Amino acid sequence: MAVKSQAATNFEYGALRFFCALVNAIPCPLAMAAARGLAFLAFDVLGFQRKRTIGRIATAFPEKSPREVRAIARRSLANVLQSAVEMIRAPRLTKRWMDRHVVEGQLYKDKLQELVDEGNGVVIMVPHSGNWYMAAWSMAKYGLPLFALAARQRNPKIDAWMKRQYGDIEVLDRSEKSTLAKIKDKLKSGRAFAILPDLRVNTPDVEVDFLNGRANVSHAGAMFAVRCGSPIVVAAMHREGNRHVFNHLATLRPDPAAQDAKAEAQRLTREAMLLIDKEVRERPGEWYWYNKRWILEPVHR
Repeated sequence: MAVKSQAATNFEYGALRFFCALVNAIPCPLAMAAARGLAFLAFDVLGFQRKRTIGRIATAFPEKSPREVRAIARRSLANVLQSAVEMIRAPRLTKRWMDRHVVEGQLYKDKLQELVDEGNGVVIMVPHSGNWYMAAWSMAKYGLPLFALAARQRNPKIDAWMKRQYGDIEVLDRSEKSTLAKIKDKLKSGRAFAILPDLRVNTPDVEVDFLNGRANVSHAGAMFAVRCGSPIVVAAMHREGNRHVFNHLATLRPDPAAQDAKAEAQRLTREAMLLIDKEVRERPGEWYWYNKRWILEPVHR
């Protein structure tokens, strides 16, 4: 990873903190409305990634009209910008805020806690849909012993800021050599591991039908479940107005009699991706269509 100069580091961090101060200075409803307005400006007026994004959505949903495709793209961008506002305001998101803005959050936490209490931890797979951070923030705020992985940012000051924004979630550095062992230890000690399935790994792994194409998906998350005997909760978050809904799609369990751990992890990965594909098709405007590393691009072999 290239090292940034001190001047670039300070400039980027200063710009981030200035923008955060602006977002935090206004009421949350106004900040969220501004995010929706900015999405309209960026997509409809400036054409931000419009052609590429429309092409992706039209390929995944050939039955939808151009107007429907544009609406999905616009909503997706608005969701991303609203999620950014919530990330900036994350330290203010108290349990009381969660009670008002996360539908039945305590109920879902209690269901996950029952799985954690079985003693082998739980792997929670949440896709890039809705505010995926909110799924973790809310569960942690209600007391679920949650940990996650994050990549280290090139700017060390922004990296430290990001870690502060995670709040009650313990975050492991995915680049450290000891991280894999730490994940296993934490699962075996009875904790919940929140993970975004890596949907486009650089080397061939598990090929799945996804969004009317083929995606190359990592089986790593499922492998932790297989090795530790942990159940896998496949879930997604979506917005309903100014509230968030946690969708429990399924609980998958590794077969304790499976002889081939990798094959079992691949099976679980395929089952999880079928559920995620169905969720995206039901709520396409919640999905993040703007990812640079598009999941249906060919993998270099």
